[in-house]
Amino acid sequence: METKEIASKLVAWCKEGDFEKPYQELYSQEIVSIENDGKSEGGHVEGFEGIQQKGEWWKENFEVHNTTVSEPIVADNWFSVKFEMDTTHKPSGMRSTTSEIAVYQVKEGKIVKEQFFYDEQG
Repeated sequence: METKEIASKLVAWCKEGDFEKPYQELYSQEIVSIENDGKSEGGHVEGFEGIQQKGEWWKENFEVHNTTVSEPIVADNWFSVKFEMDTTHKPSGMRSTTSEIAVYQVKEGKIVKEQFFYDEQG
């Protein structure tokens, strides 16, 4: 698949609320996932198993009320998407809205890297 097709599929599935299908269909087994600078706990994971554990942690800790997803911006083997999420942090009960930019790298028809940029909640 070309980068534009991968980007379009990811966005379509995320708009439908299906955040699992992209992992299964579009991601490399050697995926690297980085939150902001990657220095926080869980901020840098590698491999499909790491991504699955990160997803499980997210589901256990956050209730998602609403997500909006922009159309992708594609440049060669890279694309970016803006996500806006209205969530509640389950352990604290704190509800917040987060806006983030996700940048993806594609090689050989699969997403090999994702990095998320957002302001840390204080």
